[in-house]
Amino acid sequence: MAYQTAYLKCHYPNEFMAALLTSVLDNTDKVIEYSGECQRLGIKVLPPNINVSDGGFTVDGSDIRFGLNAVKNVGRNLIAAVVRERKEKPFRSLYDFCRRMYGCEINRRAVESLIKCGAFDGLGATRRAMLQCIEGILKSVETDSRKNLEGQLDLFSQSGEQETVNDYVIPALEEFPTGELLQMEKEVSGLYLSGHPLDAYREIIKNISSCKISELTGEGAKAYDNKVVNIVCAVIKSKFMTTRSNTMMAFTNVEDLSGTMEILVFPKILMNCRDALQENAVVVITGRVSVKEDEATKLVAETIVPIEQYQARRPEKSAAASVPEKPQPPKKGLYLKLPSQNCEQFRKVTNLLSGIFDGSMPVYMYFEDRKQLTLAPRSLWALDHELLYPELRRILGDKNVATK
Repeated sequence: MAYQTAYLKCHYPNEFMAALLTSVLDNTDKVIEYSGECQRLGIKVLPPNINVSDGGFTVDGSDIRFGLNAVKNVGRNLIAAVVRERKEKPFRSLYDFCRRMYGCEINRRAVESLIKCGAFDGLGATRRAMLQCIEGILKSVETDSRKNLEGQLDLFSQSGEQETVNDYVIPALEEFPTGELLQMEKEVSGLYLSGHPLDAYREIIKNISSCKISELTGEGAKAYDNKVVNIVCAVIKSKFMTTRSNTMMAFTNVEDLSGTMEILVFPKILMNCRDALQENAVVVITGRVSVKEDEATKLVAETIVPIEQYQARRPEKSAAASVPEKPQPPKKGLYLKLPSQNCEQFRKVTNLLSGIFDGSMPVYMYFEDRKQLTLAPRSLWALDHELLYPELRRILGDKNVATK
């Protein structure tokens, strides 16, 4: 069996990993672990798509498509009906989906979960707009269905134009910030599907982390027992409890790009780091590993620091140093040209910079309407990361983004 599975993974990695992910649909930790293995193999796990995804994980070209059965609050009978229905023709809008699936165990909660995980992202409307319109769409579909049952068809029904007449116009609304989109995906699937809060910190993680969470929770965990390690992770949630001495401690679940684990934060540490334990916050945790038989590996925190503050730390100068330091070059800055402070591009840029690309690089903004160059507030300073620049150029154009 070992030789057979090794052969399949070597020669058919996409198919093998898709089958492996499907086999652990109900185990979020394993899905995270195997998704990380896909990434190591250079295979992308694509977000769900209502016109492409099946119930399980499937091969989609050179990638793997997320399975709809892994989305919470969505019944498997509904997904099976969706796959059958779209064989006739693909769904062209959220209204079209609700109308055609009416009566197939569809309900508001299921549709909202599909919106939040991004399954309808390719149908021309933002998740914000679809979530605002879902109640109106379902009421409209219910009303149309009742009229049809009562024989109250409109004049166009006989000519095949009813579908167009009954379509529901979803207004054009600006999308949620990236952080909110990722949180929605996490809420309904247990995973970040279109990205990860740690994506922008990959290079930093290489320099800071001494190990991955999967190494601390996997078969080789005993090698780390009682050792002090550094991990960079995102906070999932914290549970606070009162100890016998009437002080507070926390049990915090965290996640990196390889898996999840629980962190124990005792009262003295919690007093100094409670503000850092916000959901989705990216932190650097230094702690001692505790591995016990028949129990999940835990990390006893010694320090918890927001990653921005950890980056800001500098080694203290040696008292014995006698050679003067070389003068440091001027700090790298990001220069952006925008039409005005009230334009849509400005809102998109600020959402980008204040979200996952928040960092320590100064940002200068030139507003064309005022002919003025200004230094952006510290909250909008950027992380010098290769993923940031193409996104800024997409929003502002190549000539309006520069670093020097």
